[in-house]
Amino acid sequence: MTELRNIKPAKMDKVFNGMAKYLTKIGISLAGSRILAVRGRKSGEWRTTPVNPLTLGDERFLVSPRGHTQWVRNMRATGGGELRRGRRAETFTAVEIEDGAKPEILRLYLKKWAWEVGRFFDGVDAKSTDEKLLEIAPGFPVFRISAQG
Repeated sequence: MTELRNIKPAKMDKVFNGMAKYLTKIGISLAGSRILAVRGRKSGEWRTTPVNPLTLGDERFLVSPRGHTQWVRNMRATGGGELRRGRRAETFTAVEIEDGAKPEILRLYLKKWAWEVGRFFDGVDAKSTDEKLLEIAPGFPVFRISAQG
């Protein structure tokens, strides 16, 4: 089995994520950012991280630019979580999508968020071909999210 791509946050990433998390927690969103809260697959405790939800048509997605991270593994185990901003929390269910459906989502994600996460895409950008986006798709988990209730 090949090792799954998982880029650990650098020191500056931790600082930026901490600031983004704080601002979102007090209700200030950075270009639509939210705090993702998902239960730990082993502990059952809430785990949080800043994310950039993406809307494409009538559907919403969460993309993991760092790969198969802990939040991705927890999401696979729990099938959902919460998106938080300030005092508001939206509960959702999540379904991971197959690699073949990712190019359009990854392209739009890069158009919107490359200023923040483009460095994790190793030279691939919003202008890359569908073939190139398909090639990298296995390293970038994507979940379709649907609001509950």
